[in-house]
Amino acid sequence: MRMPKPRGPLSEWVVARLATPVDGGHAPTADEWDDECIALWTLHEMSYRGFEDAADDAEWQPAMLAVRHELEVALEQRLRRRWPGADAEVADVPAALEAVVAADDGPSLADHVRRRATTDEVLELFRQRSVYQLKEADPMTWVIPHLPVRSKAALVELQYDEYGGGDPNRMHSHLFARGMVDVGLRAEYGAYVDDALPETLELNNALSMLGMHRRLRGAAVGHLAAFEMTSTLPSRKMVQGLGRLGLDGPMAAYFDEHVEADAVHELLAARDICATLAEDEPDQAAEILFGAFTCVDLEARLATALLTSWDAA
Repeated sequence: MRMPKPRGPLSEWVVARLATPVDGGHAPTADEWDDECIALWTLHEMSYRGFEDAADDAEWQPAMLAVRHELEVALEQRLRRRWPGADAEVADVPAALEAVVAADDGPSLADHVRRRATTDEVLELFRQRSVYQLKEADPMTWVIPHLPVRSKAALVELQYDEYGGGDPNRMHSHLFARGMVDVGLRAEYGAYVDDALPETLELNNALSMLGMHRRLRGAAVGHLAAFEMTSTLPSRKMVQGLGRLGLDGPMAAYFDEHVEADAVHELLAARDICATLAEDEPDQAAEILFGAFTCVDLEARLATALLTSWDAA
């Protein structure tokens, strides 16, 4: 994968510095949210598969780390300002997670696909989703060494399933890639990042930030729990919508896999990961709810952006 196209002065500076690291100098200020989002996504990606046109050692260049830190601070502040439950007391983590999910009143992309989406809209959704789905589960793997014994073991169990139980052909990211090919889209990693909405990038940036920082371990597993708790029914709706459009091949099989798997993952994430973490480290209980809220909030913002653009077309 090559580095993405810059979207402003900050991302242009980041791309240039990653290609040819130079000590010293100050990064310019982002002139748009879009510029900020793609800059942080690019810096995070250096810790995943990197880029063909970036220097490998640029990942740890002090100037790059400083910019990444500033952007992550700004991102975390945005996410925390949106969260209404910062002062809530948490007695029962699984019940509190259910309450966060139940309170979500954001629009449903899956319902739109099931009822009325066009083929072009569905393909656009897949292009946006591919930024995450082609590395599905990788951001959460960062969390494993940050957890105590019980929640660590449960997360490894969940991740083992996400990675296909040791079979590369059953890895969820690979199943999504096969679906992309079947519907006529490119399946190579990062193929559509230049088309990604800022909402898509911010969702991905939040996942990476939560996963990479030990301090945010509670928020990371809370995000995971909310994602799994809101996946089974939407996945079933996606299967129905793809069938309506005649796209009932490998991509439908990908979502069908999640109907069954995420029903199990929901309980595993809420009880065996989040609840045990809160028991072992009580200060993480509120952070778990922050992560859960962040998940449903970012998903709602992406859904709103896509549905608004489709309505305007």
